[in-house]
Amino acid sequence: MNELEKIALTKIKGIGPKISRTLLAYCGSVESIFSSSKKQLLSIPGIGNTIVNIIHSKSYLQEAEKELAFIEKHHISAIWIEDDAYPKKLKKCEDAPILLYYKGSVPLNQQRTVSIVGTRNATNYGKKICEDFIFQLKESNIHIVSGLAYGIDIHAHKQALKNSISTVAVLGHGLDQIYPSAHREIALRMLENGGLLTEFPSGTNPERAHFPMRNRIIAGLADVTVVIEAAQKGGALITAEIANSYNRDVCAFPGAIDQEYSAGCNYLIKTNRAHLIRHADDLCYLMNWDTTKSVKNTTQLNLLQSELSKDETKIYLYIKEKEHASIDDIVLFCDWPQSKLAVTLLEMEMKGILLSLPGKIYRLI
Repeated sequence: MNELEKIALTKIKGIGPKISRTLLAYCGSVESIFSSSKKQLLSIPGIGNTIVNIIHSKSYLQEAEKELAFIEKHHISAIWIEDDAYPKKLKKCEDAPILLYYKGSVPLNQQRTVSIVGTRNATNYGKKICEDFIFQLKESNIHIVSGLAYGIDIHAHKQALKNSISTVAVLGHGLDQIYPSAHREIALRMLENGGLLTEFPSGTNPERAHFPMRNRIIAGLADVTVVIEAAQKGGALITAEIANSYNRDVCAFPGAIDQEYSAGCNYLIKTNRAHLIRHADDLCYLMNWDTTKSVKNTTQLNLLQSELSKDETKIYLYIKEKEHASIDDIVLFCDWPQSKLAVTLLEMEMKGILLSLPGKIYRLI
């Protein structure tokens, strides 16, 4: 398939992802779109005289040739929607871009992809959650996507790099610039274990309208979108809503009821738009991802940090042998008063030793 023609299709004003897909469906290939007669094109639903005249005018070819020269010079991949390299999760979204520009070192088709989003005004609380969460994901073969923005986004990218987790930033502008410029160094480091992705050609500035478009790609690339900290309004909530519209899972970390930048997360949880999570194991349980390695490492870390009481040791060894146990099983095994058992289990949860699952099932973290 001609690379120039693929780029050219995206240069035609009035043709977005949906119309591009319609054209491909009726014409069969991008080459056929440009070789079809006016009559043939006009017979396609949603295609009018304005678009047909532009297609036949070839006025967009000069821009396409310029873009092709740019990506070849800077070793940027132009990934067509029918290419094997195109993200399969994103392709399922009806408004997925027909063409992506990518510069990076890791494939975009990762088995487990988590989008992490949040406020640009991240607090120490949000940063600490982000740090702990990504550290806990280190052994789970996770790929992290975010938007390179100030706040939670850039913190997620930094922590991913720190923990040797591949990470991709989705940009709201062309690859001839980095916005914000303060994040250029991080962006360049990401090229070694991740990359930079955009639907926008070179010369496209980071305008306000581009960021909701960027957010749909962040949501579409991932199995699950995690909101770490967010106000009642903002890009993070937009991304969460888009993820929900794609029928993807959304998770959020709760926060204090009087904190401005926890209001968005609390709202998502309250309205059942997001699952409440407290740490990485909650996420992996929800997604049914095997966490044997991370469970082992985290448990060892917690046991080193906190000495178990005699009662806690009894419960710990029992659940370790069973792998998981219901509250009824533990009651029968311990033969304690309900009040004593409830307090002990709660203390073990607070110490990060036990995880309470739906149905009053407990397992070790």
